[in-house]
Amino acid sequence: MLDELNQQLLAQLSDGLPICSRPYDEISKRLSISETEVIERITALQQSGIIKRFGVIVKHAALGYRANAMCVWRIPENQIDDIARYLLTFPFVTLCYQRPMQPEWQYNLYCMIHGKDKETVTAQIGQIRSHSQMQNVEHQVLFSSRCFKQRGAIYR
Repeated sequence: MLDELNQQLLAQLSDGLPICSRPYDEISKRLSISETEVIERITALQQSGIIKRFGVIVKHAALGYRANAMCVWRIPENQIDDIARYLLTFPFVTLCYQRPMQPEWQYNLYCMIHGKDKETVTAQIGQIRSHSQMQNVEHQVLFSSRCFKQRGAIYR
């Protein structure tokens, strides 16, 4: 699966897609293969699990989103799927995932909210908590205090 061409393709992807109208075509020219083959190879790498995620990294601060909050929730295991689906109904929830609870950190459901200001994000969290299932759920809101460099995985 990881022949030399796939390794070169992964190296091209690790730098991000070219900013142009046909990024796969641009990569195809760099690798001397067709655009169709680039897309087929990416699809095969995803299906095999070599590429686990393929998406956009948004630089929130550059877009004016200065209040970023990770909300952590302690949810009974039998309610995780339902609560996660509920959280994802809100357009301002940009990420939602489960992690196992740890003895020192008793939260198992995480969601990210990006907003222009802290007051807006706080109000949005209030919206989430207005649902009867969420009113008494133990949670914490962790606002970002600084922004780190954002980039995808590096394959070299």
